[in-house]
Amino acid sequence: MRFLLVLVLLLLAGCSPAAGEEEGLTVVTSSHPLEFVATAVAGDRAAVTNLVAPGADSHDADVSTRQLATLVDADVVVHLSTLQPAVDDVLASRPPEHLVDAARYADLEDDPHFWLDPTRLARVGHDVAAELSAVDPAGADDYRAGAARLDSRLGDLDARYRDALAGCAGAALVTSHEAFGYLAQRYDLRQIGIAGVDPSVEPSPARLRDVVRVVRENPVETIFFEASANPAVAELLATELGVATAVLHPVERVEADQDYLSLMEENLRALSSGLDC
Repeated sequence: MRFLLVLVLLLLAGCSPAAGEEEGLTVVTSSHPLEFVATAVAGDRAAVTNLVAPGADSHDADVSTRQLATLVDADVVVHLSTLQPAVDDVLASRPPEHLVDAARYADLEDDPHFWLDPTRLARVGHDVAAELSAVDPAGADDYRAGAARLDSRLGDLDARYRDALAGCAGAALVTSHEAFGYLAQRYDLRQIGIAGVDPSVEPSPARLRDVVRVVRENPVETIFFEASANPAVAELLATELGVATAVLHPVERVEADQDYLSLMEENLRALSSGLDC
């Protein structure tokens, strides 16, 4: 596989347009939250392409031959390393000159979903502005202004979360799997995951007993599960314990009619009505 990847990259290098032949700045991102950031910062000065199609899961992102050409020819790449091995392989084989790696804002050993803390996602915007400015110095003021506007929008979102959840300090946030650690940390909640970070790993009987104990010992009103996940275990526990269920979005599988802000607003409504606070 690695040999084939290198061979394709060599062929693409021979076919790539010479410097100055490309029309407009190109940015490639590898998840929806990063696409949201890059688009907000770049504005009309760059074309942003996301490797993850609408409705697809960011974790399972692969790189088609067409996407490979787009990725290796991009002026700027915005990526979260280790989340998508296929993308990592391409970038390791042909390192981009201008790469924003959002891993600096995520503890990838425990939880890659750093974007559920809006303040962390806002910081990525400033990194994107810096890389775009390095490629296109004439647009530096525009990129800095785009990052500032994004910072303001995400700051407003953060303020709405803080105001709405101010009375929830220390509340147990019971989720189908542990994808909401950054959100819980930012807003002083205690995440209790039925499963771990990987939703494909079934929870053990011991883990289920632990969750049942936590729910019974705390004023838990809701068990939250992901929109794209099988809710069977969460619903079974909720029925047994006499509590409700609700959806939380990790914002890693996004449909064409959705975006980061709308999903985060949906999450806030679910948390506001579902937590005991």
